Amino acid sequence: MKFEINRRRFLAASSVLMAAPAIATMVRPARAGTTLTLGHGAAPGNPRTIAAAKFAELVAEKTAGRVTINVAGAETLGSDSAMLTSLRTGALDFTANSRGATSALVPELAALGLPFLFENTEKAMRVLGGPVGAELVKRFEAVGVVPLDWWDNGIRHLTNSKRKVAVPADVSGMKIRTPADPMSMNIFQALGAATEQIAFGELYVALQQGVVDGQENPLANIGSSKLYEVNKHISLTGHKWESTPFLMSQVAQARLGGDLEAVKAGAKEAGELQRKLSAEKDAEVLAAFRGNSAIEVTEVDREAFAKATNSVAESWKKKPFGHFVAQIETAAKG
Repeated sequence: MKFEINRRRFLAASSVLMAAPAIATMVRPARAGTTLTLGHGAAPGNPRTIAAAKFAELVAEKTAGRVTINVAGAETLGSDSAMLTSLRTGALDFTANSRGATSALVPELAALGLPFLFENTEKAMRVLGGPVGAELVKRFEAVGVVPLDWWDNGIRHLTNSKRKVAVPADVSGMKIRTPADPMSMNIFQALGAATEQIAFGELYVALQQGVVDGQENPLANIGSSKLYEVNKHISLTGHKWESTPFLMSQVAQARLGGDLEAVKAGAKEAGELQRKLSAEKDAEVLAAFRGNSAIEVTEVDREAFAKATNSVAESWKKKPFGHFVAQIETAAKG
């Protein structure tokens, strides 16, 4: 179930709370008719959009209608960064957010995107189901946020409007849009590209106008946002796996009372659906791209790309949380 949210009214309320610290109130029973809001930035038809609507439906069922989730997608409530600020203050209750923006809250999260660390979502989820995931939950709770699940933003690939990219040297000199994610920036800088941070909602126009030459995203996002219309060269770099952290405000957690476990269960079920849809969508979109004569799909030399980005992991091990980076690497190899 999806309800329209008034962005101006929402942002006005958020601004009042913008400077407030993340808080957790005393737990009390959820009142009849509790209404909460979920914001995300995905386009209609995206697996994230479908799963968010399913989450609202599941919560209504599991709480016998006591809790209603209003869903606002396509950056209706602002950018991912703006939604995270609103989440911490309690102006927003849930968000299926980008890892890049979320890493500004919990820097360790970016380490999940070490280049060529996970070849598929299943392996990443096994790692997140262990000590690595438990440690990240603690880090999130320290900043007023509750991770409910790790949705899938897919294996990421490179697109551009300039030329076929098959080896690392082909990327050198390009202007590549990345999210505001230090790992993504480091990867493409290691490949010799200049990186620009542009909001996803503005990316199509930026590519169309030549502000940047290319971008990197999972195939599902490239398809649903029609980025292939302005970037005809699609290179299957598979340079990193990206999570979509599904997060809840501690303020919302306190409001839910006895309905909290039902909401958590709904989040897990919606996450399973989202990951399934994401895998299916990637396969569907890739087949469509391969069948489109206007698009050039290139299999790259991944071994060469992995070698060219080796320095990224080594530099991240020198960060204050370098031990956590090493822990993730070890878990991924296990």
